[in-house]
Amino acid sequence: MSSGRHGLVVGKFYPPHAGHHHLIDTAAAHCDRLSVVVAASSVESVPLADRVAWLRETHPQPHVNFAPVTDEHEIDYTDQDVWRLHVEAFRHGLRQLWGEDPKIDVVFSSEAYGKELARWFGAVAHDVDEPRDRFPVSGTAVRADPVATWGFLAPPVRAALARRVVVVGAESTGTTTLARALAEHYAGRGGPFAATRWVPEYGRTYCEERLAALGRPGAWLDDIEWTPADFALIAERQLDWEDAAARVGSPVLICDTDAFATALWQERYLGELGPVPARARHDLWIVTDHAGVPFEQDGWRDGEAIREGMSERFRAELDRRGGPFIVVTGPHERRLAAAAGAVDELLARGWSFAAPL
Repeated sequence: MSSGRHGLVVGKFYPPHAGHHHLIDTAAAHCDRLSVVVAASSVESVPLADRVAWLRETHPQPHVNFAPVTDEHEIDYTDQDVWRLHVEAFRHGLRQLWGEDPKIDVVFSSEAYGKELARWFGAVAHDVDEPRDRFPVSGTAVRADPVATWGFLAPPVRAALARRVVVVGAESTGTTTLARALAEHYAGRGGPFAATRWVPEYGRTYCEERLAALGRPGAWLDDIEWTPADFALIAERQLDWEDAAARVGSPVLICDTDAFATALWQERYLGELGPVPARARHDLWIVTDHAGVPFEQDGWRDGEAIREGMSERFRAELDRRGGPFIVVTGPHERRLAAAAGAVDELLARGWSFAAPL
């Protein structure tokens, strides 16, 4: 490592991928100090703050520093006036980061414009795999087809892009059975879907913990005094479990209940619909109908009498909120086929990214 050498990397990181991470890691290995300018425009659909957070998580080296920049200028590599506008935006970000206009010794880039960018900073140009031989991926390719490029995405980006499908319904209507089967269905496709996971229901774990904390043999659910804080905690923990699974999973994540369902169960127990955390983000709900499904009392359920009312409540509230959902009926095989068909339609619609400047 050369003494005092300050390196620079500039990019949109829209979104970050393995090629970007290789570029930053290579630059970090050659410098004592590395500045990474993350340049985004307001027309792009991935927030600048998210890109910076994802990069910071993936590159925790203490000498790697990130400078978020809003750059609203069109790109024209043949126009020196346009270059000047971009470079001034980059320098503004560096001044915000360091409190001065720092000297840049080396500009690291995987793009053809790297040499010109280095010239503007009076620095040496260092090419890092411009032919993309090591990591054949680009931001354009990721935006065009996240599934095909899934293997090049880091955990926080996967968590943000994974399509989250929720199976909900009244008690003893086959939600867990269907969630597991749906995850197995997609994992069986292999490729990027091989890592498909399902997220179990945290609420049951929470009940077990609460009963154990009572310390009384034979304690039952009726012995628990429920408060809105209990349901808020369950909703947040459920989201934590989802996020953890999405980070290491496939382009689709199957969830056995979610924060929305927790809000409805709060209404059932406390008479008031609970809030759904702002960070909750789901793409499709699959409601398991109660009709034709024998009720099984596993020791945790309220009883068969409330199933019809809760089934109607799930449908009505999803309809009111405008959440995309389907209701599955009939035997398990029919439910699984209908659910998989709806998920296939969701995946076929793809991901929507605004075109960059």
